[in-house]
Amino acid sequence: MKALFLIAKNRPNKKGNCILKCRITYCKQRREFSTGLFINPSNWNSKQQTVNPPEPDSDFINSQLSLVKTKINRAFLMLQVKEESFSVEDIYSLYKGVKTQREYNVVEFFERYLKKLKTLINIDIKQVTWNKFNYIKKDVKSFIKWQFKTNDYPLKKLELQFLHDFEYYLKVEKKQKQITINKSLQRFRRVIRTALAKNYLSKDPFLLYKTKTVRIEVVFLSPEELAKLERHEFTQSRLQFIKDLFVFSCYTGLPYRELMNLKRANIIKGFDGNLWVKMKREKTSKELSVPLLPKALEILAAYQNDETYIFPRISNQRYNSYLKEIAVLVGIDKRLTTHMARRTFASTVLLYNDVPMEIVSELLGHSNMKVTQDSYGKVVQKKISLEMEKLKGSG
Repeated sequence: MKALFLIAKNRPNKKGNCILKCRITYCKQRREFSTGLFINPSNWNSKQQTVNPPEPDSDFINSQLSLVKTKINRAFLMLQVKEESFSVEDIYSLYKGVKTQREYNVVEFFERYLKKLKTLINIDIKQVTWNKFNYIKKDVKSFIKWQFKTNDYPLKKLELQFLHDFEYYLKVEKKQKQITINKSLQRFRRVIRTALAKNYLSKDPFLLYKTKTVRIEVVFLSPEELAKLERHEFTQSRLQFIKDLFVFSCYTGLPYRELMNLKRANIIKGFDGNLWVKMKREKTSKELSVPLLPKALEILAAYQNDETYIFPRISNQRYNSYLKEIAVLVGIDKRLTTHMARRTFASTVLLYNDVPMEIVSELLGHSNMKVTQDSYGKVVQKKISLEMEKLKGSG
């Protein structure tokens, strides 16, 4: 930051004196303003930045210029102490004693949000959650560069059109699916709401924005397909192990991460005298309590050892890769994934056996009932339809 005094020689007054101006330069930006002091140009020493005799009141003028420079330096230091980015206008405003509302850019504020969010890792959120917000920040930054040919965009200029253009960019340039885009915009909205709460933004650009509805078909194994998989014995131990993992998930609903983190300490005797899986779900931090059905107990018995974790470790990517191989060998014309086992538990094992939706939600460890209804509402309708067909047949 530099503060420089200079004479405006182009506008002398009737006495031939010119106004002394001050120029603040910071980050290649300038802000000039009048000091209100007039002097004879011939008495000004630009190198020493002082007024020399025979200028009347030269001592007074020099002391005033020193005071101006001191106040500017003080304003600059105060802004530095806050450890936030600022502009030359902020320095001038603080020098003038004007309290202005801090103006952020979109990426700048997003990074500030992420910095605070990072302090909550392993307290309120998981590292994976922070990473998801960081990915969106990167997408927002690359979109601004693509759309506006600049590194950032004023937060106060954020409008509905920005969101529509961002959605188009994610779809066309990033080749993202609508469901991924919806999640990204949902998280971006949380950041914008924080900016609104702090009055950095006057209106909510999301107010009239509507995400495009994505209808997801829940794919799961039918009772016949599940039985077919259970009966199949693999000669290769790696495939037999993957089958055991998958079937165990089909009867417990455990997601991949909880399956890999399952310890012997998580298998406890419940109030009913039966064995239960009790652990905290990493994604929602909600307690997961699932009674172990006979098929799950049978698989559990095959993995009795002295290891901390019940099942050997395997990456999600390799797990899914082996499941594709299993589907071909067994003759199941569906894309087997680790998550399909969880869907099979909810649909074939629970809902098809008339287990109420609220219990299904509890056993899956969903954060709320709506998540379960949105995902498995159609499964219930299909079950009702099958029961009606049976009634027609019996009639």
